Amino acid sequence: MSLSPNKTSTDELELAARTPLPSSRSTLALNQGDSLSTSSMMLNESSLAPVDGGAKAYSFLLASFFVQALVWGFQGANGIFLDSYLTTPKYNSQPHASTILPVIGPLSSGIIYCSGVVLYPFYARYPYHRRTSMWVGVALAWASLFAASYVTSVIAILLFEGVLYGIAGSFLYACCISYMTEWFVNKRGMANGVIFAGTAFGGIIVPLTIPQLIKAYGLPKTIRIFSIAIAVILVPLLPFVRPRIPDSRMHQQIPAPQSKEWMKSTTIWIALAANTLQGFGYFVPIVWLPTFARELRITTSQAALTVALLNVYSVFGRISMGYLSDVLDPFFLAMSTLLSTSLVTFVIWGLLSRNLAGLLSFGIAYGMLASGWTSLFTAFVRPVAKENPNLTTTLFGYFLFSRGLGNILSTPISSGLITGSTVDMRKAFPLSGGKYENVIIFVGTCFAGAAGISLLGWAMDLRQRARSRVSSS
Repeated sequence: MSLSPNKTSTDELELAARTPLPSSRSTLALNQGDSLSTSSMMLNESSLAPVDGGAKAYSFLLASFFVQALVWGFQGANGIFLDSYLTTPKYNSQPHASTILPVIGPLSSGIIYCSGVVLYPFYARYPYHRRTSMWVGVALAWASLFAASYVTSVIAILLFEGVLYGIAGSFLYACCISYMTEWFVNKRGMANGVIFAGTAFGGIIVPLTIPQLIKAYGLPKTIRIFSIAIAVILVPLLPFVRPRIPDSRMHQQIPAPQSKEWMKSTTIWIALAANTLQGFGYFVPIVWLPTFARELRITTSQAALTVALLNVYSVFGRISMGYLSDVLDPFFLAMSTLLSTSLVTFVIWGLLSRNLAGLLSFGIAYGMLASGWTSLFTAFVRPVAKENPNLTTTLFGYFLFSRGLGNILSTPISSGLITGSTVDMRKAFPLSGGKYENVIIFVGTCFAGAAGISLLGWAMDLRQRARSRVSSS
């Protein structure tokens, strides 16, 4: 995009730069090459809302919180839906139902995660398409679940609930993250934690509501009710999920970022490796907890309470981790929580979850420790992306993609581990006749491995800081 001498207005410079906003709320220094004149290097932002605070920033954050709660609330109840599908003859009697049905939830959430590598660069170049994408996402979310409530084929359910709902969620999820990098800079870790806490909040309300609705109306009508609730609640929320820089100033294509310097960052690759391994372990207990509870002869409502408590403490875990990531080394936080989660998996789930009290204890500890991981993403990318929102969201997309791989693949892996288990009370984890032993070992080992990788990242950070102190002295 070229700027003539008589068109170096504030609006054009905002569009040309598309840089994040620094702590100053009055001016912004730009460094975009020789195409901008020296007199254009300072950007007056008096016409824009402030960053890191103010009514518009916090109304955006609150609306995004509830958008994520609704989008991910259905995912949070996936274990309950799965248990209902697997115990209903018209579904579980179909060929390959026991293989297809457990994949629906992870496929949907996996699409939301993995689509980021495509959507974030697209929105960076064409930011004015984000609003349209969100409305398309709402319409598709309603239509996919509404259609799923009328079909009985497990393949059709996989298509509507797994694929189409995942695409709908991708549009809504990615736009919230993209807008967040405009509204928050110094408090971006906190904002990221609040948005991710919304996903857990949905996992509190929905799992507690769904069993009662299924009991009263049956599974198909329950899904139909949820589809209508999505439309009714999201439509009035979307006007508040808006960009800081108005779309009217963005009707031109933004040049694609050219720098690939981030690929030379060892710490980014270490964080991505730990993130992938954490993703392989994290989703397994969430999917199988209701089924595991049934093995212990715990009622459906009590099993739902286990999932809900997990999500209650996930809210606290994600917000607190987001806050801490703004002030502490993210690799230290990662190593600490991953190692603790591994111990919780082996000890509380593997040895102590013999009754409802043990299972509730596991849900609380797991939610508090494991769920805060995604709140570390902004801290992982901050040293590389610095104050570049386009690079921030691009790297965010890669983190979500690697996490999505674990989300999608962990369910068939865990299904195979359960199917291949033999009943033997002499096993190390004898609950349910040792049926879940391989799954518990798999999950605990994934977290332990990710903790080891994070330890390496922390050691590299400490060495880099030591070198910086020596060179500055």
